[in-house]
Parts: sequence; C-alpha cells; structure tokens
Amino acid sequence: MSTKAAVIALAMIVAGVCGCGSIPQTKYYELKPPNDTTAAPMGEPVPITLLVGPLRASHLYREDRLVYSTDSEEMGTYDVHRWAQPPTEMIQELLWRSLRASQRYNSVLMLSSRSNGNFLLEGNLYDFKEISGSTLTTRVSLELELHDIKTGAIVWTHAYSKDEPVSGKKVSDVVAALDQNAQDFVSDAESSLNEYFAAHPSQ
Repeated sequence: MSTKAAVIALAMIVAGVCGCGSIPQTKYYELKPPNDTTAAPMGEPVPITLLVGPLRASHLYREDRLVYSTDSEEMGTYDVHRWAQPPTEMIQELLWRSLRASQRYNSVLMLSSRSNGNFLLEGNLYDFKEISGSTLTTRVSLELELHDIKTGAIVWTHAYSKDEPVSGKKVSDVVAALDQNAQDFVSDAESSLNEYFAAHPSQ
C-alpha cells in the first residue's frame, strides 16, 4: 500500500470511530435570582453597612459539578451537568441580592479587599446535593455567622438544614428542587437576621 493510500485509509478509520457516537453536551444550570422589590422597606433602614462574605465548604461545593449521594452517603459528581458557578458563590450572591433588595439596611455589599462595613455575614455550606434512595430528594445544609467587625464578636448564628423532594427523575427536576431549597434558606436566614436587628436596635 502506498503512503498516500495508507493516509486515506487511516483518515477513514478515524472518521468512522468519531462518527460512532457524539460527545455528550455539557449542560449548565443556575439558581434563580431573587425578585427585586419596589415596595418601601418596613420602617427606617437599619443604619449599618452589611458585608456578605464567602461561604466555606468542601472542594465538591467549590467546583461547578452537580453533586449526588446515596442513602449510604456514598458521593459522586455528574460529568456533563454543571452549575454556572460553584454553589458557594451562587448562594453568596443569592443572599447578597436578596438582602440588598429588601431595603432593610443602609447598605449591603459583597465582601472585597476594599469594602468597609459594620457587620460581616459569612458561614459554612455543608450540603448542596441530590440524595437518591427510596425517594429522590435534595439536601441543603448551611450555617451562617454575623460578626461585629469593630469587636470581632460573633453576635448571631443561624443554622438551616432541609430535605426538599424532587418532583421528577430528570436532572432538571433535581436542579429545581435545589433551587427551591436555596430560596427557602435565604428567606429563612433573612427573616432571622431581621429579627436580630429588631431586637438589638442599639447596634
């Protein structure tokens, strides 16, 4: 066989192999942003600047792949189903946007090297995953801390853990349940934080 014929034959083999199956397309998902409110806040805003810091978590939740586990707590990640951002960043942004939209505080900022504020809100993300077993559910578990920046003291903590049922068997159904669970967390945390400042007006 001539060199030219060999090259043509090799190209045909490669084309045949590549044509046997298509490469799975990666799909990306994101959490819904909170609804912006145009309603006036209840009473005068709390006269503070609130900083929303990052969430600490295992490397699984600092990456973009969807996480799943079984009843036996064996864990893994989907290859082609991914978040648009790591869960730690999505939830931080969701919390920041919701607190800012509430208009209950003079200012709500994302923590950066140049930001100054009175209180820092940060915490830990423990679970943000699908759980497969006799029923399909999602689990979101977090704990938040509010730091008085002037004194360094932790003045408020809030724990949240909830299993949200999945309405179907598709990955998009899992994402919808995780999204609802995250929205419930933000609403729950925001309500508790508002109660804290209402009970401590001097701060």
